Amino acid sequence: MQSRVRQWAQTVKRDTVCLYLAARDPRTPWYAKALAASVVAYALSPIDLIPDFIPIIGFLDDILLVPLGLWIAMRMVPDDVIEDCRVQATQLTERPTSKTAALVIPAIWMGAAAAIGWVIYEAIAS
Repeated sequence: MQSRVRQWAQTVKRDTVCLYLAARDPRTPWYAKALAASVVAYALSPIDLIPDFIPIIGFLDDILLVPLGLWIAMRMVPDDVIEDCRVQATQLTERPTSKTAALVIPAIWMGAAAAIGWVIYEAIAS
């Protein structure tokens, strides 16, 4: 069961990237681009219709609304565009990731923010 859930999550991730690519494709009609962009923005947005801290129903939008939106939007995009974008999305989602970079990059940003904060503090204090 856990492997099926993991595979489903990977499929949703791939289809979200696919829909993002389809929204940028010139062969996609404008109305499909608008819906695709809206679905991708909602899927990636930290703001949900139903907040996640509400027990059980808080995750319903992630489990039901996002896949439903993906399904509807992908039906509006031409099949040849979906096929091309799925190939690209698969390549993008299967890229190797670096855990070291995942730690170093935020550390650099936090260091830069601290340095800027210190400069602003010193400018105000003097």
